[in-house]
Amino acid sequence: MGPTRDILEKVFGFTSFRGKQEQVIEAVLAGRNALAVFPTGGGKSLCYQLPALSLPGLTLVVSPLIALMKDQIDYLLARGVAAARLDSSLDGPALSKVRQDLRAGNLKLLYVSPERLSNEAFLQSLRGMDISLMVIDEAHCISEWGHNFRPDYLKLVHAADRLRVRAVLGLTATATPKVGQDICRAFGIQTDDWFQDSFHRPNLELYLTPCADRERLPLLLKQLRKRQAGPTLIYVTLQRTAEWLAQELNAGGWSAQAYHAGLDGDSRHAIQDWFMPSHENIVVATIAFGMGIDKADIRSVYHWNLPKSLENYAQEIGRAGRDGQPAVCEVLACADDQTILENFTYGDTPTPDSVRGLLDEVLAHEENFYLAAYTLSRRHDIRPLVLATLLTWLELKEIIVHTGTFPAEVRFQTDRSSQEILSQFDPTRAAFLASVFKHLHRGRTWLNLDVLETAESLNEDPKRIMRALNYLDEQGTIHLEPKRFQKAYRMNRRPDSAEALLSECMERFQQREAADIQRTAQVLALVTLDGCRVTALLKHFGETLEGGRCGHCDVCLGRPAQPLPRGESIDVSAQAREDILALHQEQHEALAHPRQLARFLCGLTSPATTRDKLLKHDSFGSLERVHFGKVMAACEETLKQTTPMATASPGETKST
Repeated sequence: MGPTRDILEKVFGFTSFRGKQEQVIEAVLAGRNALAVFPTGGGKSLCYQLPALSLPGLTLVVSPLIALMKDQIDYLLARGVAAARLDSSLDGPALSKVRQDLRAGNLKLLYVSPERLSNEAFLQSLRGMDISLMVIDEAHCISEWGHNFRPDYLKLVHAADRLRVRAVLGLTATATPKVGQDICRAFGIQTDDWFQDSFHRPNLELYLTPCADRERLPLLLKQLRKRQAGPTLIYVTLQRTAEWLAQELNAGGWSAQAYHAGLDGDSRHAIQDWFMPSHENIVVATIAFGMGIDKADIRSVYHWNLPKSLENYAQEIGRAGRDGQPAVCEVLACADDQTILENFTYGDTPTPDSVRGLLDEVLAHEENFYLAAYTLSRRHDIRPLVLATLLTWLELKEIIVHTGTFPAEVRFQTDRSSQEILSQFDPTRAAFLASVFKHLHRGRTWLNLDVLETAESLNEDPKRIMRALNYLDEQGTIHLEPKRFQKAYRMNRRPDSAEALLSECMERFQQREAADIQRTAQVLALVTLDGCRVTALLKHFGETLEGGRCGHCDVCLGRPAQPLPRGESIDVSAQAREDILALHQEQHEALAHPRQLARFLCGLTSPATTRDKLLKHDSFGSLERVHFGKVMAACEETLKQTTPMATASPGETKST
């Protein structure tokens, strides 16, 4: 591997490989599919960045992390590597430049989101290109029973086949043995080409500290004062907790900011830019922070709330001490968090009526049809990710076929008159464009077009309209931006029984719900374990620690395991039951089913409650500290007194 080591040193500045990097690189250079399961900070990126410079064609990197894309593109460009990304943050001119470089064969690496590879037009644009390597970052997302399933990942196998890529490389930091098997099965990876580096990080001191809710803030402040100062991450479950805790820390003399999905993109980027060069700043974040952020000197990672899963825990503590220097990771383990985590899980499961309504709408279509996820989500009260999962299941059962994704509405700007634009084309094409332009609505600075409405009015295929507008955008004639997306489908076959299909979908949702609840139980088991924490954590990922003791977790350091203080067991009071009845009698369409009502009372948003502007209602979240199962039972009992609909629908069982 002489040439490869030359690239390693001259381009990337390293004199040797780490762990199993070299074996992974050898496999993909030989054209074999491979899986690399390396811990956070374990050097996964080099496993494809280096081969990309040796392989003759394009390396296509599929990643859901825009922050990772941006950072890695900057890193590669600084080293003279021709790399680019296609993501939603790029403006029109930047998108046009990437497309031109791609068509001209000027790129060695192209980063895209998994959703983009569901786009038929994008796949068509790649067909015929020499794609030497397709990289699947966060590959655990392909496992339907993993901790972070993303339905678009299931389609990547089909995309790799269509594009005739020479080799596929899966990368992940959080694959259990079962999830690793799912990845290998999907992409035809042989056992010998599944490479795993140790998750053991001897420089991290791990503490899992049981405490009551009222003890958390004093305990956190005490630990921050007595331990070595340095960049710190504090993970929380709720956005409002992040905001509150950041304020408390600032009031106590620390420099802290809250980071969560409720902030706009510019604010999140500003916080990352503030944190990256700092030597003492604190970010209080939901799990959104840190994905793809490579900061080597984080000295402390605290979990204010219990992690969602052992996979999340391993990934989040893995952001500490990447420079190899000592770092501390501590979970402030409160039993009350179990209710919040489990309630989030129950909030994702749709009602049978919602699923039946969606299936009826989809199956009512004829051969070719279009679906708008935003509209479907609100109409049937199904969360977007859950909706995407349902549609993907229908695709995998070959009931429907996804034929493309395109904007249902667009807007564009141009410095040319319509006559100037039309003069570029022959009479037939000019006449078609002129008919489209008649449907434009002028805003203050943008021209807006409802693509579906225009297509229906002109009796044209909306894809033809988008092809024409995309051509103008690629030529620099207009600057085009999508506003709302539609997916095009073809009805492939009808199910033998719609009721059987509904039952199958609900059974799969209940299995997912049970798996998520089990993940919470695994976290609690680690907290209360009377033994080496690291040994147990490594076992979860299929690794055995020699000797069975790590020497750097709280138990091995001499602190005996402590019992978890019992959480406050709260029941649904008589007054709360009266409030449930009063809320039901208000007859909100979005709260018609017991599960919808229970979600609302537990403070869990849904598309329908957002649509109907109910989130400022006094009852929203009024029972958020009560376990979902108790609230659901109370809602069923209360509604049963007033309407026969309260009995569980087919395919639904009570939550426990």
